[in-house]
Amino acid sequence: MSMAVTPLLAAVPPATAPVSVTVPDDLQDISQLEALAKSEAATQLPPLTDRQRFLVGPIQPNLKLERCSQPVGATLASAHHMRDRVTIELRCQNAKPWHLYVQVRIIGTSSAVVAAHAVVVGSVLKATDLRVEQHDISELPPGFLDDPAIAVGLTASRPISGGAFLTNQQLVAAKAVQRGQSVTLGADSGGMSVRMAGRALSDGLINQRVRVQNLSSGKTVEGIARSEQVVEIVFQ
Repeated sequence: MSMAVTPLLAAVPPATAPVSVTVPDDLQDISQLEALAKSEAATQLPPLTDRQRFLVGPIQPNLKLERCSQPVGATLASAHHMRDRVTIELRCQNAKPWHLYVQVRIIGTSSAVVAAHAVVVGSVLKATDLRVEQHDISELPPGFLDDPAIAVGLTASRPISGGAFLTNQQLVAAKAVQRGQSVTLGADSGGMSVRMAGRALSDGLINQRVRVQNLSSGKTVEGIARSEQVVEIVFQ
């Protein structure tokens, strides 16, 4: 009687060092079956780019199949399949035959920025705080960063553990203006440009509105932080 086994796809585990497993002589080596499914899938799917790889099954590692006394057959389970995945049937014609279906799919990889060490909240990130790794896209969180240059100069809005992926939700722009600091107020009107000294009454990021005091008149005005310590006065 034939035994059909259809393994379920599981989430992709983090990459770890390979572990040597001794397979009993009377049982089929699962890693060999995965390699056979991958080899057959490669003949059915488009060639991989340098940012893609095959994800096989995986076949349940505790699955116990009698070792096949002849080469295991690998065939396409269906002539109709998607361009990025295919199901391969592996079949053994022993005295007690068995077969199973293994899905093989193409997954993309991407550069991902991770913290080189633990980062405390409020830290302004430097290039030495970051490193770049290659990961399967299916592993990456929403909003992940693929270029460290994006993160350099931004501020950590929450603690980030070493080795964690950096996302845009964890970072904010560094403050251009801080409450109490001296700033330069700028105003352009009627073709004239005026600059005067001021003091920030609130914190502000780049292009964010802030309240400032004009030190010459004592008046409080509203402006937009255009760059570090420079605020453009907003006329109503």
